[in-house]
Amino acid sequence: MHAPTDPAAYAYLLGLYLGDGHLVTKARVPVLRIACSDCWPGLIEACDDAMRAVLAEKVQRVAKPGCVNVQSYGKHWPCLLPQHGPGKKHERPIVLADWQRPIVEAQAGDFLRGLFHSDGCRFANQVVVRGKRYVYPRYMFANESADIMGLCQQALDRLGIAWRMNRPNSLSVARREAVAALDRHVGPKS
Repeated sequence: MHAPTDPAAYAYLLGLYLGDGHLVTKARVPVLRIACSDCWPGLIEACDDAMRAVLAEKVQRVAKPGCVNVQSYGKHWPCLLPQHGPGKKHERPIVLADWQRPIVEAQAGDFLRGLFHSDGCRFANQVVVRGKRYVYPRYMFANESADIMGLCQQALDRLGIAWRMNRPNSLSVARREAVAALDRHVGPKS
């Protein structure tokens, strides 16, 4: 397998795929579909751009209730996304191929951007301590796959971004400096 020519776009697309993507290999030509909320037109555009930068000559946008499936047909999608397989991602092992690991390590910020744009969010957290209300920005990432969660944790660690598990399927980035660092890599969904 030859490494993708645009590693940053590939790392971002891989993150999106691991979150909200699906690869149909039973069709005559495999099709990669990534469900993007129609509330975030910038996310739809970024997904389209990443598909084109990695492999696609043509990208289709198929409107569904509440989302847009950004999709592309290509015989090489299964080679580029070897994590595909039958069943739900959290019910099967998700392991990076040897050639993917250096890309994800070198492009950890782009990979996190894809993961957080698919299965994460940034919001204003509000807490009350001894009667005083505090509001601060916080990131959350949720995924049922322990393997995908592990990949997210490794990428955060690689960038020195503090995180903690707040539930078995959810992690939180809440420290001021950690949120600022993640802002530089992830940026807002738009």
